[in-house]
Amino acid sequence: MPEPKGPSLTVDAIIEFPEKRIALIKRGFPPFQATWALPGGFVDIGETIESACLREVMEECGIEVEIKKIFGVYSKPDRDPRRHTVTIAFITTWKSGDLAGSDDATEAELFTKAQLKNLELAFDHRDILRDAGWL
Repeated sequence: MPEPKGPSLTVDAIIEFPEKRIALIKRGFPPFQATWALPGGFVDIGETIESACLREVMEECGIEVEIKKIFGVYSKPDRDPRRHTVTIAFITTWKSGDLAGSDDATEAELFTKAQLKNLELAFDHRDILRDAGWL
């Protein structure tokens, strides 16, 4: 695949569950293989960012979510070691389905604020969670 001429667009989802928990996935592939991360991924050509968010959550977690709002935009050129990416971070809520890791996620689990503090997180997801009030 040729190198893009500009940054690649990605989405990340903070998925809020009852009892003040959020879902994270364990990455199955590099970069950050076996590290916890927010569910998300690349936006496909012809796809809205909202559709990409819903698709990535379904692919990686097997659940449906409702998008509450766009939370922020994260664009540090080194946030992804593969190439320059810009991510749109969403706050979502669980709607239906049983949480399970699939696609390129080996696991999916729920975490409380207290449990998040000592986790190693992929990319700049610690910054995103801190900005959202989860850390």
